[in-house]
Amino acid sequence: MWLILGLIAILATCINFYMYGTGKDYKLAMAMGLSFTALTLVAQYSMVSNWVKVEDWGALLDVVPTMETAFWILTMISILLNITPIILELKNKK
Repeated sequence: MWLILGLIAILATCINFYMYGTGKDYKLAMAMGLSFTALTLVAQYSMVSNWVKVEDWGALLDVVPTMETAFWILTMISILLNITPIILELKNKK
């Protein structure tokens, strides 16, 4: 599930840039990109929670350390990409 939500977040971010580039209102796409990023993180947390419930320590040891770093980096990139049109818009107004 987290993979599907992550792909939707990427698609929404691309739509965000497209709409900004064409001069249309991009704020809904930006909100969708950020929202699906949050849903991706929650879905991943849910998967990890299930591993804890069934005491699958091997999966936790193998996946969680790498995923933690990846999700921090990808979340920061998602935030930066989704707010870039707002920053560019503010810069162009000056």
